[in-house]
Amino acid sequence: MAKKTIVVKQIASAARRPDIQRRTLIGLGLNKINRTRELEDTPSIRGMVAKIPHLVTIVEERG
Repeated sequence: MAKKTIVVKQIASAARRPDIQRRTLIGLGLNKINRTRELEDTPSIRGMVAKIPHLVTIVEERG
């Protein structure tokens, strides 16, 4: 059985944002606008995305 994944895209800059939000982006593997990452769909990843909804969006859910 294939694991569920989500595709996360950075939609805004981390400039002038609190350090914790910057670190969350880096933790997701993002650091520049329009970068995308395919990540495992786990509660911890979903929580990280939920902390910065103004910076990232979920493009696609696979699996």
